[in-house]
Amino acid sequence: MESASAFIDQKIKELGDWRGKTLAHLRQLIHDADPDIQEEWKWVKPASPGTPVWSHDGIVCTGESYKQVVKLTFARGASIEDPKTLFNSSLEGNVRRAIDLREGEKINEAAFKQLIRAAVAANSAARAQRVARKK
Repeated sequence: MESASAFIDQKIKELGDWRGKTLAHLRQLIHDADPDIQEEWKWVKPASPGTPVWSHDGIVCTGESYKQVVKLTFARGASIEDPKTLFNSSLEGNVRRAIDLREGEKINEAAFKQLIRAAVAANSAARAQRVARKK
């Protein structure tokens, strides 16, 4: 069985355009922000080949590509600080938030890495609460 990282590599290669380059760049920033992050490949269905997922004590974010955007959806985005207002999609929800990047758009790399770290911290805090409740 192929590793999740291999599936993500293949997805980037298959995109072969600005979306693949953008996803690859964001992937590198995620790993730069949290070297302990785990790559996963989830939600494989007959109609969908699956989705790249980055996790640390739970899902941090997913990476999806569409015709016009590369979307990173943060599982706990509504509960983390976004001082540089990178979140620009899925703003109406109570839990998730997303960043949509279109061709030619650049991301504030420092702010993005901070969002990754904040998402990891939120996951770790939630995990610690669950463990404490079980005691």
